[in-house]
Amino acid sequence: MDKRTQIFAATEQLIATVGLDKVSMQQVATQAHVAAGTIYRYFKDKDDLLRQLSSHLMMQCATHIQQGVKDEPTLKRQFERLWRNTWTMMLHRDHLLLSRDQFDALPRDDQSHTQQEREAFSDLYRVFQEGKQQGVLKPLDDEVLITLGLEPAFCLARKQVRGVITLNDDAIADAIHACWDAISLH
Repeated sequence: MDKRTQIFAATEQLIATVGLDKVSMQQVATQAHVAAGTIYRYFKDKDDLLRQLSSHLMMQCATHIQQGVKDEPTLKRQFERLWRNTWTMMLHRDHLLLSRDQFDALPRDDQSHTQQEREAFSDLYRVFQEGKQQGVLKPLDDEVLITLGLEPAFCLARKQVRGVITLNDDAIADAIHACWDAISLH
């Protein structure tokens, strides 16, 4: 693991355990096992570190969620792959790391971040846009379709990790079908 990635991992761990406001650069250095000065080779200050962490996590998420989507033959199968990738990513992330609320609280330049997000998640947005163009998906805003279609995967995986529910393969397939049903035209 390179030092920059090491610093990101340490920062994420600290935010998850002590909270965003209480994280100091010295704590990050200690957690990352680097000298405090090393952090400043990569990041101007704490806000810069947090902005870059936000981008780093978004890129990791985009890579995982979109993996193999283009290989699927139909929009429905592409959606299913997006859903399953989201589910798997959430199940395998250490539950001590950033929660969705903590991630959303990271500082960012909203206009730049939105553009970067659309580019990073281009395959995801393409599926929803093509679905609307083909008359397969409801003519809703992309963000609404994504929320209705994929947000349940995040929520259900969180509940599974916490032991609140246990979904087998059939239940997962039913959840995917319910999400598809929510966004598709009938």
